Amino acid sequence: MRGNGRSARSRIKSSPDVDELDRRRHSKPDLNFRKNGIGDQSFIRILNFNIKALLGLVVFSFFIILFLILHLMKPVEDAQRPRVVTPFPAPKIMDLPQFQGEHKESLYWGTYRPQVYLGIRARTPQSLVAGLMWIGVKDGRYFVRHVCQDSDELSTYGWTHHNGRDYGHQVLIDHGMTLATSFLKSKEDGSGYGGDWTVRIDVKSEKWSEEMLRSAHLFFYLADEEGNALSLSGDVLDIRENSLLAYGSRMDVGGWQLHLESVDDLEVHYSGFKTPHIHNLSDLVQESLGEEVRKFGRLQLPDASDNSPNILVFQISARIPFKIDIPFLSGIGLKSSRVEERLKSLTGTSLTRELIEKQKEFDNKFEICFNLTSKVDSESLVVGKAALGNMLGGIGYFYGQSKISLPKNNDVKSHDNFISYWPAELYTAVPSRSFFPRGFLWDEGFHQLLIWRWDIHICLDIIGHWLDLMNIDGWIPREQILGAEALSKVPEEFVLQHPTNGNPPTLLLVLHDLVSGLKRNKFSVVESNDISSFLERGFVRLEAWFQWFNTTQSGNEMGSYFWHGRDNTTTRELNPKALSSGLDDYPRASHPGGEERHLDLRCWMLLAAECMHSIRELLQKENGLEKEFGLTAKLLSDFDILNQMHLDNASGAYFDFGNHTEKVRLSWKEVRAGNNYPTRELVRETLEKPELMLVPHIGYVSLFPFMEKIIPPESWILEKQLDLISNRSTLWTDYGLRSLSKTSSIFMKRNTEHDPPYWRGPIWINMNYRILSALHHYSQVDGAYRDKARIIYNDLRRNLIRNVVRNYQQFGYLWEQYEQKKGKGKGARPFTGWTSLVLLIMAETYGE
Repeated sequence: MRGNGRSARSRIKSSPDVDELDRRRHSKPDLNFRKNGIGDQSFIRILNFNIKALLGLVVFSFFIILFLILHLMKPVEDAQRPRVVTPFPAPKIMDLPQFQGEHKESLYWGTYRPQVYLGIRARTPQSLVAGLMWIGVKDGRYFVRHVCQDSDELSTYGWTHHNGRDYGHQVLIDHGMTLATSFLKSKEDGSGYGGDWTVRIDVKSEKWSEEMLRSAHLFFYLADEEGNALSLSGDVLDIRENSLLAYGSRMDVGGWQLHLESVDDLEVHYSGFKTPHIHNLSDLVQESLGEEVRKFGRLQLPDASDNSPNILVFQISARIPFKIDIPFLSGIGLKSSRVEERLKSLTGTSLTRELIEKQKEFDNKFEICFNLTSKVDSESLVVGKAALGNMLGGIGYFYGQSKISLPKNNDVKSHDNFISYWPAELYTAVPSRSFFPRGFLWDEGFHQLLIWRWDIHICLDIIGHWLDLMNIDGWIPREQILGAEALSKVPEEFVLQHPTNGNPPTLLLVLHDLVSGLKRNKFSVVESNDISSFLERGFVRLEAWFQWFNTTQSGNEMGSYFWHGRDNTTTRELNPKALSSGLDDYPRASHPGGEERHLDLRCWMLLAAECMHSIRELLQKENGLEKEFGLTAKLLSDFDILNQMHLDNASGAYFDFGNHTEKVRLSWKEVRAGNNYPTRELVRETLEKPELMLVPHIGYVSLFPFMEKIIPPESWILEKQLDLISNRSTLWTDYGLRSLSKTSSIFMKRNTEHDPPYWRGPIWINMNYRILSALHHYSQVDGAYRDKARIIYNDLRRNLIRNVVRNYQQFGYLWEQYEQKKGKGKGARPFTGWTSLVLLIMAETYGE
């Protein structure tokens, strides 16, 4: 999947100096023509007219020439721009009317900074940004909490409720101190673009006996990415007299104010910074606090500011327990701004009532969407809501340029080994707020399987942003590292994106569901129209995406495909990774090459062909390619051809094909390092010559034909698949299905000295969800193995739910993967990306 350690809207108005142009065009030259001392008035009038016309023609010609120069230069620039960083030449999906107006404004503000514990920004490249820090206590020492990181060792953190639009509630427990943060948006008469928002922070502690936990120090900050100066209130240190903390003005929201209200006894201090960067804000605050401690022995900000600061940090200290409300008001200065009324509605008892009402709305909609009351117990219900809340609360907005790797033999003039993609925005869910707080292409399809069932318009908005990142060749970078904040969380070796490498087109899982829903009239009239408009606009991009896969990832034989990007020169990897497949270190052919046939990619291409064929039929597209989708789907779903290329008749299992040997190992070798000193490192050894063969590793890849439901219900091969799934010696555990069989020679083996097993045994929820979907299908259709499929389905579903819920109750998180021996959570936490599919497993909601 990935490597281990993942604006103010400008309204500038410009106009030419029309007065100067008018003066130049209409000024009369001082001409006096006389002939024989007698003035010929008619000649003078004619000549005067011609001179004026000539001057006008000269000015007109100047602008025509300037226009031509500017527009002729652009094609030259485009011609010089490498194809890999040339945008796809079609209207953007996000320019559709359905994504403008009320829809766009309603999503303007949000908790769109998932990489911090609480972060708010607008969906615009250079935004006003807000966030929370606090001082945590661990082992008698103080630590600043801000960016989500596992080393903080919080007992739990995450959104217990979030509707993706205007409400969220989060609980964070930091070594005995509990912070409950609530976020609420409001659009009232007098507010500016995007409306107002408020944050409530409720601080409590269980460890009253510890002196260090009797008081808490919160830091709420506001930063302007455009660099606009923020103004401090004159009475910022005395909020009882005046709740105003700061104010300013921006082109997007107009005049704005930030307030602080509380009935508790608070102490407030501040610092102001002038800096173009906000990703290192934690360091600025720590340095400021450290200086005060060294100079005066006090843990507080210095009540000082740089000139014209674009960042203001407010320290709010109080005895625990206490509660504060921090409202942000926009549109200040308008005649009807109604500041007092709006401030009252976003604080105190009015805010309490509104938060209670929003939680009820969330709970009611949750039950309507997923209908869990009769299917799971109350503990599972809590986890289901947290899964959805964290998925929606983890949606982020990013803006920046991806770094694209350059091949060694390229003609691009660059001092670096990369070229920058065009500046782009991305609105997307993220897999993990701590480890992977950015967009991943194949993860996003799984995310949207959940999100579309909650809010179809948020889903379409996200998919539209992703498809608009497509280049002229139909390629989309698989990992989106946009902006300094996102880049700060990524190890250098994973930053560059490789234009030869793909990623599973899981977004088509969602579009396939939506097309099926349209055919079955499952959506409202408005939703149906918006989905149809989206597909109409996006079809040309989806078509290009399909063609990119079909040409760049095709194999040597018709109907075969392989993931490009595996390293065939490595001397360090036990089995060269296929990162582009999403399954990273899942074992493939030991010696990568063009003769490989990757079973999972073949099945993804079947999904793509079927999805494109169904969209074309829905839209009644006749563009010459309509037969290709159908023919490709027919070829890839041909059961006999599939078996000829990938089936091992003896075991009834499906495998990859390639140049392979099982006699490969990692051995310690002595090598010479810098200064010629000897060191030891693990080096790959091949003990026998590889041969073209099926790659004999049973695991998730083996089950892709089963997941795609290609196998006929009456086939003996289906029974073999069910046996492989339910056999404890291969894939079955009491906690879910292993990613790789215990019989594999690479089961739970490290790939390098530094890479522990990733997809070589641990249990992953996204693949278990797809396998459950197939089991559910085969338990519903007529066939000899229907009852067997139903029993396995019920047992697997029960095991998965029980283990995920148990881990959440015990450790406070959903995890990236689960250990295959005892089911303990492993990897990134919280991982509320595709692990949130446990909610759909609870609801028994699968693909159409």
